[in-house]
Amino acid sequence: MPMVVTDPEQPDNPIVLANQSFLDLTGYSPEEVVGRNCRFLQGPATNADAVRTIREALAAERELTVELLNYRKDGSTFWNELFISPVHDDDGRLLYLFGSCKDVTQRKEANHLKAEEHRLLKEVDHRAKNALALVQGIVRLTSAEDPRTYAESVQGRVEALARAHSILAAGNWREVPLQRVITSGAEPFGRSRISLDGPDVALAAEQVQPLMLVLHEMFSNALKHGALSAESGSVSVRWQTHDDGRLVVDWQEVGGPAPAPDPVPSFGSMLIETTIKRQLDGRAGFVWQHTGLEGRLEFPLGS
Repeated sequence: MPMVVTDPEQPDNPIVLANQSFLDLTGYSPEEVVGRNCRFLQGPATNADAVRTIREALAAERELTVELLNYRKDGSTFWNELFISPVHDDDGRLLYLFGSCKDVTQRKEANHLKAEEHRLLKEVDHRAKNALALVQGIVRLTSAEDPRTYAESVQGRVEALARAHSILAAGNWREVPLQRVITSGAEPFGRSRISLDGPDVALAAEQVQPLMLVLHEMFSNALKHGALSAESGSVSVRWQTHDDGRLVVDWQEVGGPAPAPDPVPSFGSMLIETTIKRQLDGRAGFVWQHTGLEGRLEFPLGS
């Protein structure tokens, strides 16, 4: 076992004896160790609380066991389970300090991996529950016109959710480029007739799934009733950010069928407005122009 003995009666409590196991562990020679305080094993990532605990134990002349990150001569690190024991004479006077080291790096790394695995399992469970809640909401809110239409609507919305999940997984569930989300949402509906334009914007992970569902609804409505239902129709999606942190997405359809004189709000448009309001803390508005449907989505970008 790596061991050292220090002399607290000398200035700065230097090492006076180090065994070969200590030298093998740290990579130093006897000449580089003897005469130095043990703090030379500390480095930038050594925990300050552990160092303070050691200092307090030495001042109180009491035994101590503590784990701290130490550095070898070559700069590599190892987790050291350090045991310090004071050696007193018969009168209680402190003579020496005995220290032993134990390399517990593998144990620390295993514990870290176990903790990380537990964290990831909790995160997966949380995301799975969120995804299930979204699917349940889709099933519950989808209009049941007839069995076939209902099944197709549910399938389309769930597939949109799956695309959002794939994007998030590819980005390690961190921020995602907005254009990637919109492009993915547009792909099933004929990308050649859909133009996208806007600056680079990072979308928070929790905003990806709701926005993907909204985009699916808008493209789906355009395919069924709007510009994408006509051969010459097209859709333009443009976005910009404002100084107050809002994202504004403008939607414009051109070349579709003429709107009804008094168009009735569809179930899809109500679903869009509800999702934007409740899940993205924003607002959505649509108006039929003589050229086609125009809409705007506004919501604050997540941190």
